[in-house]
Amino acid sequence: MTNEVTVPLLPCASIDDIVAFYEVLGFHTTVKQRKPNPYVALQREDLHLHFFEIAGFDPEQSYGSCVVLTTDIEELHRAFAGGMRAAYGKVLVSGMPRMTRPRARKNSDGLGGFSVIDPGGNWIRVFQNAARTSTPTTMPAGRLAKALANAVVQSDSRGDAQQAVRIIDSALARPQADDDPAAQVEVLVYRAELAMVLQDQETATEMLDRAARVVLSADETVRAAPSFETAADLAAALR
Repeated sequence: MTNEVTVPLLPCASIDDIVAFYEVLGFHTTVKQRKPNPYVALQREDLHLHFFEIAGFDPEQSYGSCVVLTTDIEELHRAFAGGMRAAYGKVLVSGMPRMTRPRARKNSDGLGGFSVIDPGGNWIRVFQNAARTSTPTTMPAGRLAKALANAVVQSDSRGDAQQAVRIIDSALARPQADDDPAAQVEVLVYRAELAMVLQDQETATEMLDRAARVVLSADETVRAAPSFETAADLAAALR
């Protein structure tokens, strides 16, 4: 048989909050019931997510998670980000719900990925489908890039922003003459994102200011463009 479909069933405190959030991301409701148990089924093209409500459920303590494989993580992230901007005036980068941006994952053979943390505390982990990818993935080289890769594993994969901060702060405290300026921008912007996750707006503002002051060549400016796009989203969230 080749037509099987697996659909994750995830917990939440309120299916109404879940519906409101996922509608922002372009999902629609296919099934919704209150009895005998609160339950909702959501769909966005071929992506199906189902949720059940638990009285007294604490999203902060949730272990709910699932993996979504797609052929184009950048396109899906842009669609989700566009929905957030239209609904909230910004991309949600802190609190719950929130969304990380696409980054290569050291613990997933360098495949790109991002996560949506929904109102139920569930981590929807979106990855590039390796089976549909013909170009081999290599992790960036260099001291700062390696520190960033380790920090991404801690925060974007494990949800440990504090450990990611320790890794990044250690790297930033030891600048070297041969550090790649584009990588420096990316690290500073990621440090700002971590600060937002930890509700530290002062540090987030400081890191964005530092990133804006990094001197870049024309080539480095092109390579740093995705980081500056993220910085713009963070700055909007700070306002």
